[in-house]
Amino acid sequence: MFYSTRYESPVGPLEIRFSTKGIRRVLLPGREIVEDEVLTPDGSSAVVDATVEQLNEYFDGRRERFALPLDLDGTKFQMLVWESLVGIAYGSTCTYASLAKKIGRPKAARPVGAANAANPIPVIIPCHRVIGADGSLTGYGGGSELLYIKEHLLNLEEANANN
Repeated sequence: MFYSTRYESPVGPLEIRFSTKGIRRVLLPGREIVEDEVLTPDGSSAVVDATVEQLNEYFDGRRERFALPLDLDGTKFQMLVWESLVGIAYGSTCTYASLAKKIGRPKAARPVGAANAANPIPVIIPCHRVIGADGSLTGYGGGSELLYIKEHLLNLEEANANN
C-alpha cells in the first residue's frame, strides 16, 4: 500500500509518496509519474507528520539535514550517488565530476548527472547541491524548466548556512 500527501512549499506544491517503509518519492511541481502503485491519501501517519514538520523547518532555514525513513529503489550505482548526495554540506555545492571522484568513479560525471536527474526524493536527498563544472546550475528534476527551484533552494541554504 502506498500513500500520498500534498505539501505546499515556497517553490510550489510537492506531492510526497510514502510506503510503509518510508518516503518513496517527492514529486516537484508539474511532475507526474504514472505507476502501478495504488495511492491512498493519508495525512495522519507519523512519517507524514515528521516529513511535513521537517520540510517546514527546512524552508524556514532551521533544518540542514533530514532524518526521515526512506524507501529508495534504484540501481546499485544510483543508490551510491544518492547516498553520497546526503554528504554534501548544507549551503555548499559540488560538481558532477567531483561527486564522481568522491564515489570512486572519476570518469563517471555524466552517469552521476543521470543518477542525479533520477533522484526520486529531491529536496530531502539534496541533488540541488550539484552544479556544472563551470558553476552553472544545469538541470533540476530531470530538466531545465525547474531550475528556479534549484536556485531557490541554494539561495535559501546560502542565506541560512552557519546561522
